[in-house]
Amino acid sequence: MNLKEAFRYQNKLSSLISWGKDILQDKDNTTVTTTTLMRHKAYAEAEDITIASNTADFEYAGKANQVAAMLLLLLTEREKLSAAITQAKATVPLDAGLDGEVSLNALRQELAQTFRGMAGIRSTEVVHRNGGIAYRFNAEGNQVTYRCDQKQVTTIDFDRNRIARYARTLSRKADEVSAALDAALINTPVEYEPPFDVNEEFREILDRWTEEGRFA
Repeated sequence: MNLKEAFRYQNKLSSLISWGKDILQDKDNTTVTTTTLMRHKAYAEAEDITIASNTADFEYAGKANQVAAMLLLLLTEREKLSAAITQAKATVPLDAGLDGEVSLNALRQELAQTFRGMAGIRSTEVVHRNGGIAYRFNAEGNQVTYRCDQKQVTTIDFDRNRIARYARTLSRKADEVSAALDAALINTPVEYEPPFDVNEEFREILDRWTEEGRFA
């Protein structure tokens, strides 16, 4: 498999482990409840009757041991695959490595977006009618307020061409690295043999592995 397939399989293993944990955390799958009608205590001639819970209503009832064993096998596969992915990543011909370039490219894209936003800012001039308050002295010599128009001028305080150039440079670099990352995911082999198809469901794997005696 290649790196892209390996990451998908890694997610599958994590999902199956999570599913198995949920099964074991459900007491309906790990316990059996019996109910006894203590009739003899109330009526000497009557016998007690014991009724077992209907475990047939629960899909994984009675399979807790197999599920627990399966989780350990899945964890082992997860460990093997993680090691194989780490070895494969080490062969990727990127300056900062696969993980490093993924992180750096996210930063490049964020900065490019910030710079594009700056480059889109325009200088403005707005007049607010009666938006200002000024002061004057009236005929009696008292200071009073009066309304007047207010002009607000906003100008950019940076070199728009330089910022736009930064945005273009970062965007080109991000596109180049994205293409290299995509190629690496497809062309980098991972030395791992999957024990089941990535599209198989938990119950399918459990039943097959039980038949194969993998939980003995």
